[in-house]
Amino acid sequence: MTTHTENGPDVRIAERFLTAYRSHDWEALRALFTADIAWSMPGTGTISGTVHGADAAIDRVREIVGRGLRTELLHVLSGQYGVTLSLRNTAVTPDGRTLDEHLATVLTIRDGKITAIDSYLSDVGGMNAFFC
Repeated sequence: MTTHTENGPDVRIAERFLTAYRSHDWEALRALFTADIAWSMPGTGTISGTVHGADAAIDRVREIVGRGLRTELLHVLSGQYGVTLSLRNTAVTPDGRTLDEHLATVLTIRDGKITAIDSYLSDVGGMNAFFC
């Protein structure tokens, strides 16, 4: 992974985000987030909508990983104001509901902190059914 673009943020912040997400390191996530972070997610599922604040963002991560999602990193895309993670999430619940979606997780970064996360999904309906 390249560490930065010529005029963009350091992508190591995205690496640290993924590492903390995968290892359930809530304090490491908190250290990456601004206190007023906003995270948008489309749909009508339990993780949909926009949450505000580091605690709410961490609660969202807890709910996502609590469902047993396997997250595969496909690509890292750098921009002037942030980093986009191209991901694939897969999971199966004990009652047989499945999730297999591609998503873009856009991290807006300012002064070395994540100020916003915007999620774009390939299968909003599937996410709604999985997180109902």
